[in-house]
Amino acid sequence: MSIHTVARMSFAVAFSLYVTPLLAQSNSVPSDYRLVWSDEFNGNGLPDPQKWVYDTEANKTGWYNNEKQYYAVKRVETTKVENGKLVITARKERLTTASDYGGQAYTSARLITRGKASWTYGYYEIRARLPCGAGTWPAFWMLGPGEIPWPDNGEIDIMEQDGNAPSKITGTIHTKATEGTFGIGGETTIRDACGKFHTYNLTWTPKEISIGVDERGYFSYQNPGKGTKNWPFDTPHYLLINLAIGGDMAGKINDKIFPVSMDIDYVRVYQKAD
Repeated sequence: MSIHTVARMSFAVAFSLYVTPLLAQSNSVPSDYRLVWSDEFNGNGLPDPQKWVYDTEANKTGWYNNEKQYYAVKRVETTKVENGKLVITARKERLTTASDYGGQAYTSARLITRGKASWTYGYYEIRARLPCGAGTWPAFWMLGPGEIPWPDNGEIDIMEQDGNAPSKITGTIHTKATEGTFGIGGETTIRDACGKFHTYNLTWTPKEISIGVDERGYFSYQNPGKGTKNWPFDTPHYLLINLAIGGDMAGKINDKIFPVSMDIDYVRVYQKAD
């Protein structure tokens, strides 16, 4: 989920640079990695404030990519932990009394680990059941240091789904070299992505980024060795989880779907043991 609007560019064009097609290769936790961070979403109530921050930076001005949602803070109607899961719910409503309200007709939530935790390299997995409904745009992704502007800081999209084509799952990277495009990425088909839980995973090493679903890779981007313009992925990145509404990827919104939710069973981060 790029944080600024970009011109459309097909994966067929973008896919040619430093990309290795994956034919259902294994993308599981390496045997020499250990768990270094996780949220199993035990308990009830709001998400753990020791692990997550609510991102609201563009509520007043309007969110990137022509998205239509207002991201609420500490509101169980949009983010709650219950029955061992994090539930992010988008609703058709206007929070007109909020000090940063920007005129949006929908609410949702965006949780990030910025300032709490970030990592360089590792294996990442998010087990989730995605929302069903035209106009939803859920994403699990990572961004580099905030003091470096996007896309120079690097972006890794572990999972994006367009609610108008819910079985299509995409994984993408964004760098300075891909600026003005939809990045370099790949896609796979998960027929029941919005009906059942699946595990979305990333393997990130100094040489390569591989993205998969249920431990089967479908996209790989290799470090071309040409500097940070093509590989800004040697610095700490933080995690983001959000459910956007509308925008350049999700398109037309069907108001009959609301409220609509995304359920997350766990988020886990592994790194190579010392």
